[in-house]
Amino acid sequence: SSHSGSRLKSICGRISQVSLSSAHPIDSLSTMVPASLIWECVKGHTSFIRKSVNCKVMSAEPGNLCGLHSYKFSGLTGKVLNVSGSKKGTKESIVMTTAHKQASRDARPGSRLLQTGLKKRSKKGQAQLTKALEGGFYRQDLAAMAAAKYIKVKTSFKKKKLSFKSRRASK
Repeated sequence: SSHSGSRLKSICGRISQVSLSSAHPIDSLSTMVPASLIWECVKGHTSFIRKSVNCKVMSAEPGNLCGLHSYKFSGLTGKVLNVSGSKKGTKESIVMTTAHKQASRDARPGSRLLQTGLKKRSKKGQAQLTKALEGGFYRQDLAAMAAAKYIKVKTSFKKKKLSFKSRRASK
């Protein structure tokens, strides 16, 4: 047990030495070592961690579906999945973020993540999301959470209607 712990520390030490010399440490390492090992080395020392008193540890990393700091939802290691809203000018759209299927893209941080637009109409948007996740065998474990987040993002786009009362109306 202590031997495996010291071995993990030495591997993490070597990874941190490599990451210091690299411009994008996580992306260049993902092709060399498994995602679980990267997570063990990075989970306590990443700039995306957000801690609060009496609250779960949150994460601000891109591609994190729930915003929780855990291996399951991590956008730094392994397969990435996120559903979010984006606004360009007055146009609002729903975007699904996934990792590129080619392993060679892990070494190129700019092209590692793919953003796919989703339809705003609930029936078509949910079908598009289901086809991408379950049909493509991509993060099926998070399909239900992604569908729930799609609905939340869609409802967040709705504007509150202002109602005005007429002063002339009879009382």
